[in-house]
Amino acid sequence: MLLIASCTNPFAPAYDENYDSSRPPISDLTTIEGVFQNIQYAYTFKDTLIYGALIAPDFVFTYRDYEQGIDVSWGRDEEMESTNGLFTYSQRLDLIWNNIISSTVDSLNANIIRSFNLNVTLNPTDVLRADGRANLSLKQNPQTKVWQIVRWVDESNF
Repeated sequence: MLLIASCTNPFAPAYDENYDSSRPPISDLTTIEGVFQNIQYAYTFKDTLIYGALIAPDFVFTYRDYEQGIDVSWGRDEEMESTNGLFTYSQRLDLIWNNIISSTVDSLNANIIRSFNLNVTLNPTDVLRADGRANLSLKQNPQTKVWQIVRWVDESNF
């Protein structure tokens, strides 16, 4: 019995004495880098609540349909439906943000072009890979200082 009592459970990590419970588990949306971290968090944990907080009411997403040779755009509702479908039907999403290619920021608006790699695992034998750039326009709420995405132009091979 003494042997069992002295064992540690490898599935129960030790309590972190330095944990700040007043700090949210996601990044600060009052910084642009926090927006990128929250996108990555939302994709990793397939969390539409976190993702939805990043998307402005007047949001527009645009991508290039290479088969038809046209640009396709949709608004916030379609974006949330599309993202929910991606989160629901994928087993795993790995989003890596790379270098910022271009950055223009003023007091309430920003345009950031940043490269990324995205792996979408539908099942162990079906993994889709996208590489490219996200061209984001953001606006900051002057009262709350929170940044939201108003335009996302997908410049990827997907």
